[in-house]
Amino acid sequence: MLNADNVREAVENYGDTLYRVCIVMLKNKADAEDALQETFLSYMLKAPAFNSSDHEKAWLITVASNKCRDILRANKRHRTESEEKLLSLPDENEDDRMIGLLTDLPEKFRIVLTLHYVEGYKVDEIAKMIGRSSSAVKMRLQKGRKLLENAYRKEYLL
Repeated sequence: MLNADNVREAVENYGDTLYRVCIVMLKNKADAEDALQETFLSYMLKAPAFNSSDHEKAWLITVASNKCRDILRANKRHRTESEEKLLSLPDENEDDRMIGLLTDLPEKFRIVLTLHYVEGYKVDEIAKMIGRSSSAVKMRLQKGRKLLENAYRKEYLL
């Protein structure tokens, strides 16, 4: 095993070069940092003897490239999204919010709102389906919209 001074010297001499190699191969900062760390860990544990600084640099670049390939293979097998992409996604879309609020309404309002706005049925058709008059359906739509609006304001605007 190498001593701390040897490792520190290798990091200072070759760290930037190896990081650039890893970034180019992986196109991801976190994975590049992991590959770089794994490279220097291998360097410490194997403690190879080198003929020259060029030999040492070539060995480190080879190890870093191999670590990057390992990460690429693992990422290909275990499809994941980058943290940046995940953080840029909205928590939920507007439709999901409205559906969530709609499901919290009493059934008599929920059913007419769903049939009218989601399924596209006309008031007269809904009246026949639920066995109520057209005016009762219109009143439930009006009251349901008001309840939905109040729930939305309470949940998302305050």
